[in-house]
Amino acid sequence: MSLLDRTPTDTFREGSTPVLETERLCLRAPRLEDAKLVAALANDRRIAENTTRIPHPYALSDAREWIGAVNKKDGEVAFLVTMAAEVIGACGFRDRDDVPEVGYWLGVPFWGNGYATEAARAVIDHAFTDRGHKVLLAAARVSNPASRRVLEKCGFQWTGVSLYRVRAIHSSVPVDRFRLERGIWASIKTWGAARPKPPVPRRTG
Repeated sequence: MSLLDRTPTDTFREGSTPVLETERLCLRAPRLEDAKLVAALANDRRIAENTTRIPHPYALSDAREWIGAVNKKDGEVAFLVTMAAEVIGACGFRDRDDVPEVGYWLGVPFWGNGYATEAARAVIDHAFTDRGHKVLLAAARVSNPASRRVLEKCGFQWTGVSLYRVRAIHSSVPVDRFRLERGIWASIKTWGAARPKPPVPRRTG
């Protein structure tokens, strides 16, 4: 779909969803022309079984359906995570029991590089700073320590274990529940900004 083919709904959605930029990433609203890339990345069981809503297999029609419905409900914000204009995953938040819950996924080729933490921090800051939320929730499967580390690096505090329904496996699984308050996030940001940068090594000889 070209720029001229976009519907008024697409234009509104992009206009109401800001672009978030980090050191390495750009987070923006999904577009219909992203559907093939989203489907190619999300069609991996390792991703689907660690999220609640992604089915498996994940077809092009699933990507189109998600993009067509996303960012239309109050309390829901979703971004595609891109690097050098390449789609690498998604991150956002939506209400669970009237409190925003952060969620994210990355394509498997991009795991292990800190991108999930970087994207989550951008979305968290947007939720607290621009949206004015006071508390955020998050969850990670107990069998997914990498996702738990992402949340802990973002300042989330563990609150207990619950059962979440995972669409891809048609079953409920135990998840670790987390909570982050705006005051704690503000302290983390202040502390991070005040930390001295490590000295740049100099060549000798």
